[in-house]
Amino acid sequence: MTDLPDPTSPDPVATQPPTSEPLKLYSPRTVRELLTRHGLRPTKSLGQNFLIDGNILRLIAEAGGADRGVNVLEVGPGLGVLTRELAERGAHVTTLEKDERLKDVLAETLAGFDVKIVWGDALDFDYASLPAGTRVVANLPYYISTALLTRFMRSGKIASATVLVQREVAERLGSQPGQDGYGYLSALISLHGQARLLRDVPRGAFFPAPDVTSSVVRLDFTGEQPPDGLVKLLEQALHHRRKTLRNNLRMAGHKQEALDAALAGAGLPEAVRAEDVPLSAMRELYRLLPGASLTD
Repeated sequence: MTDLPDPTSPDPVATQPPTSEPLKLYSPRTVRELLTRHGLRPTKSLGQNFLIDGNILRLIAEAGGADRGVNVLEVGPGLGVLTRELAERGAHVTTLEKDERLKDVLAETLAGFDVKIVWGDALDFDYASLPAGTRVVANLPYYISTALLTRFMRSGKIASATVLVQREVAERLGSQPGQDGYGYLSALISLHGQARLLRDVPRGAFFPAPDVTSSVVRLDFTGEQPPDGLVKLLEQALHHRRKTLRNNLRMAGHKQEALDAALAGAGLPEAVRAEDVPLSAMRELYRLLPGASLTD
């Protein structure tokens, strides 16, 4: 693997066919040995819980549509276990990794696989630069999963994201108005497509085992980009989802007279809670609430 001066530039891994049987990183013992050999420990602050269950790895890769010629983006390759599963299926894999301590590990585990590594923070990556139709397949770092999903949707280039996330996040992704867990992220998903929970994953499928239960979720995006103003309105409306919609928007700075008129025009009672408002009503409220209704 060649170090590049620009940390946001792709780092190609050797593309020659593997000369030996690939490592089978499906056991805690093998992972421990690999980390010890490179003098490393998983870093909790980076969300490093490495997936080591072969069945789950294959399920994620297959459900994510990783196939020959498909452009796949992975975030957080860790030890490269899922990365290799994706590459073995013939996908064009680009993977984003923040922890440069893993350079030597990935040079070993990905030797012979056609993978491009981009070293840097996934939150700083330009997702709009991806080829149209890219599919995300990843064990997301849980501490930034919501921020990453938002970037995937807003890129306009990502067709789907099949990801491992916290069970709590998974439940929110597919929630509808009036259901437990419905909030800004749920509304954003509905604006851009739909989410489907595939299965839960036991803690023992990771090394080290996380403190929370995980779930595999597939999100399919339509590619449509809703107006920025509508997205902002949803964020304001659902900032405190159990408060009334009226109070949330007043706290966001909307003028009361214009707000009351818009609520009435959209057929929404003043006491309706933000989490109970259908997306269609939010769209109508956006149409009736011009930016001029915001206070200076």
